[in-house]
Parts: sequence; structure tokens; C-alpha cells
Amino acid sequence: MLCLMISVMPSFAQKKKGGGNTRNEYVVLASKDVQNDAAWMQVVDALKNKHKAEVFFYEKAPRENLADLQRVRPRYVAIVEKPENLGRDYVIDMHHVSREVDNDIFADFLWGVITGYDADAAMKMVNNSTEPLLVKDAVATIMELNSAKWFDNYAWVDDHSRGLWGEKKGRDAKVQTAQIDPKTVLKKFTDLYGDYNPDLVVTAAHATERNLEMPFSLGNILAKNGKLYASDHYTRTTWDLKESGKRKVYFAVGNCLIGNVNNTKESMAIAWMNSGNAATMIGYVVTTWHGRNGWGGLKYWVTNPGRYTLAEAIYMNQQDFLYQQNEWYPSLIKENYNFDGNEFQIAGQKIAEAIKGQPTKDQIGFWHDRDVLAYYGDPKWEVRLQEVPGETDFTVTSKVKGKKCIITIKTNENFSLERMKGDKFKQEHVLDLPFNYFFPVRLNNPRLAAGQDWKAVVDENFLIIYNPDFKPNSTYEVVLDIDK
Repeated sequence: MLCLMISVMPSFAQKKKGGGNTRNEYVVLASKDVQNDAAWMQVVDALKNKHKAEVFFYEKAPRENLADLQRVRPRYVAIVEKPENLGRDYVIDMHHVSREVDNDIFADFLWGVITGYDADAAMKMVNNSTEPLLVKDAVATIMELNSAKWFDNYAWVDDHSRGLWGEKKGRDAKVQTAQIDPKTVLKKFTDLYGDYNPDLVVTAAHATERNLEMPFSLGNILAKNGKLYASDHYTRTTWDLKESGKRKVYFAVGNCLIGNVNNTKESMAIAWMNSGNAATMIGYVVTTWHGRNGWGGLKYWVTNPGRYTLAEAIYMNQQDFLYQQNEWYPSLIKENYNFDGNEFQIAGQKIAEAIKGQPTKDQIGFWHDRDVLAYYGDPKWEVRLQEVPGETDFTVTSKVKGKKCIITIKTNENFSLERMKGDKFKQEHVLDLPFNYFFPVRLNNPRLAAGQDWKAVVDENFLIIYNPDFKPNSTYEVVLDIDK
């Protein structure tokens, strides 16, 4: 057996005690506005009963419940809120709250917002995320998923070649591509959306809170009265998107602003959750240019197919680039990014002062992206990609024995370190992934046992190793000390 020797960075070597098992794993937060509305309280009660959760109420913002979160220490938090109370600053501050339960830099729980056009729509989100979902069929407006190896059926309109589209019909079928008149791209996409009836929709074209553009601005999808419809500026016609009522995931991986409810139920985000039946939606609440949060979350998910739920992939990516930011400029890790004008110049100046040098694009972009991805849906929902044949080439297990947790990594004969690092997927935004592991249960004050000597970060929810030199057909152990 080869022993994997790892060491934690000094600032994280000793964690504040008391960070382990909780009285309740799940907490529901809701506003007084929700509490005073009988229909919306049914949503709160449904989540409470489903997860045996504690419930706390706030007047204006979840920050008011920070002391409750510090006392209960949940692993999952769902916020039930009306769309009129949800906006950019709400999402940004909730990211900060998630990191303030203890005294390290990492998020202490996975969280998501349950909302909807009305209480019935919010309840539908809860009901649709009760049973697990294994994603099999998808449509997209990006080219990065065009191998389609994760899906039984897949179709897309391309965002790199104007008028290019493609599809795969059948798990073992070949991907077929074709060229169409660019003026018909909007119609093609909505036809594919209706015909493929996808479990997953992924987009990355221009967008706002009010519209989603096709690649190269070849048409618009808009929202009205909580419903999605297409508007063709060539033919001057409109039509509703064909909906089957099937639950789905909408991942707006690179779109600007579409994740911002913007304090109105007449927003694109609400329409995707309402008529689009997205039980989970992920999207930016600001304009995006770097993309580490969205593309990084997708990279963690698609390069670990079946290993992570979508919420876990988003969470792991965020902890990874939080750590990297803290290595660059720890003095800024708790400071808000300025989104109210001249943000690039202001961020560049602050980072330059902190690092005493010229900041890189990643150093500015990571801060820009840190707190601005919204996750709508139940953070404990089991939604996963299918495993890809031949690519499940290592396993990770953990076992708690007394005051030790032993993590065992076994690589197969066909193990590829390059594949574990992400196979260069969206490399311009994310770079190579470290080895990463989300613990099956949260650990109490975990730290690396003495005598281990590799670069890694350990927290109550996860382990990340930044320089694993794993070889095929080998076994490695990581030993953690934990409090009982």
C-alpha cells in the first residue's frame, strides 16, 4: 500500500472546535412575509417535514438568523422566499453568511433558495426535488458538452460556429452535426427543447433578467406572466415554449444576470422555475466575464459524473477557488466586490495593493465571481449525471474509527491523472482540478494526522489535495484526526 502524505496549509491546520455533528442536519429559513402567508407556509412545512428540519424566520434578510445557524450548525440550508424579496444583494450576502458559522474561510453549509411565481410554484419545486434525478437527456446552447458522452439523447445549437447545431439520439449513437440558416436558430432550439424533453438545459449566451439570447443574438426567449416564450425578430412572430411538465435542471452556466430574480416574479429566473419546471436553477446575479463560478461548477460535475450531486459540485468548486483566493490576498477574502460602477478598476487597485504587484485576470475574476452564483432549489436534492463507461477509474471511501477518519483512494489500471484533473474542460476559466472529496457525513473538527506531508486543505465537509501524484492500480490513505 502506498501512503498518501499530505499537510494542510498553516492557516487551516487547527480549526475552531465544535464544528461537527449537529442536532439537525437541515435548516429552513423564511421571511416574516412568508410566515404571514398561509399558502407559502405550506412550502415551509413541506420542507420541514421532508428533512426533519428546524425553521427560523427573519424580518429582512437571513443574516438575522446567523446566531441560530451557529447554534444548530446545519449541513444544508433552504431559504423559502417570495420573488419580490430576492435580488442581487440578497444572494451575495447569503454567500457571506454561509461562511460565517465558524472562523475559517469556507462555506459551512450547502444552500439553495426555494421560490416561485406563487406558492403553488414554490411547492412544485419542493415536490419535484423529492425523488432523485439521474440526468439522461439534455439540450444546450454551448459547444463544450458536444461529445454528449454523459447523455442518452442530446442536442444543441452552437455558440462558436454561427448556424451549427447537432444531436445524438440514443446512448450509443454517434453525434451528428449540420448547418442551418442562422435566422432559424431560435426555432431550431425551441424545437429541440420540445422534442428532446430534457432533464437538463445548459445555456451561456447573452442574457439579462428579462431575456435569454440565442448564440450570436439570433433570437430571444422571454418571460411573461411566469411563462417562457420565443420572440423571432426576423419573422416578427412569437410562440410559447413546448412544456411537458417534466421536472428539469436549468444551468445558466455563463449567462449574465439571468439568475437575478430582481425583486419581481416577472423575471426570467422565475419563469424557468415556473413554466420551465426547473426544480433547480443555477445562474449569475451580475454580469459575468471570467466565469470561474459557473464553468467551474459545471467542470466539477461533468468531470466527476455520478460522483457528486449538482449542489455538491457547485459547493466543491466554490471552496476550491475560495482557497486559491485566500492564498493570493487573504486581506480581501471577507470584503465585498464592488458591483456599482468601475468595479474592474477598483478590484484591480485593491488586489494590487494586497499582493504588492500587478494582478492577473484570474485574481480579479475569482473575486468578481466569488459570491454571485445563485442556486435555486433544494440543496439536498439527489440530481446526478450518469457515469461514463470506462471513466470511473478510481474510488474513494472513508471510515471513522474512534477519533480517526481514514480516507482510502483506489485507482484502477486505466486510471488517468489527466482525466481526474478535468481533461482540460474549459481550461481557460478553471485550469486543472485538484483531487476533491465531499465527505458522506460532516466531520467534527477534522485535521490531518501527524506525519503527513502533501499540499491539501481539509474542512468539516471536504478534503482537497492540490498536488496528488496518483498512479494507476494503487491505493492511498489519508488519515484525519477528528473530535468525537
